[in-house]
Amino acid sequence: MSNTKLQAYENRKIRTVWDEEREEWFFSVVDVVGVLTDSADYQAARNYWKVTKKRLKDEGNETVTNCNQLKMPAEDGKMRKTDAADTEQLLRIIQSIPSPKAEPFKLWLAQVGRERIEETTDPELAIDRALETYLKKGYSPDWIHQRLLAIRVRKELTDEWDAHGVEKGAEYAILTDEISKAWAGMTTRQYKNYKGLKK
Repeated sequence: MSNTKLQAYENRKIRTVWDEEREEWFFSVVDVVGVLTDSADYQAARNYWKVTKKRLKDEGNETVTNCNQLKMPAEDGKMRKTDAADTEQLLRIIQSIPSPKAEPFKLWLAQVGRERIEETTDPELAIDRALETYLKKGYSPDWIHQRLLAIRVRKELTDEWDAHGVEKGAEYAILTDEISKAWAGMTTRQYKNYKGLKK
């Protein structure tokens, strides 16, 4: 783990850790619970999370079981272990918190879920959504066209790998690194670090 940071949400601090290997952010669950429940202090948020965690475990929620204990800076400045969740785990935990501040997240999750279900019926909706997202981010139509073309070429390449028995995961990563070295002289991770990209 690396890159321990504080993120601000409504003027409250949420401790985060960037996992370089998994290329994923982890968030302090107690900090997020504290923000969503307007807990007076860390101890109140910790107690709320303790009760919620037990209830979720009793319900058989594996999200809680799979939470990581990661070292993050405590109020006294020392690095102490605390429950941390990746984005997916955190969104699942947020669904379990009855709070007006959690409601916008819950509504957004329901909307995204509905969109994904619609996209399984009509996959063209996913393409339209991608185009709309790129435009909202300020990309030019030419850039979007090139990006979609690159996605298509990548898909054709991975289909070829699949046809030749290449397994997803480590073997894909090795081949992708070889392609990256050929055109950039760096592995994929080195190139991402060079460009300052997290994902």
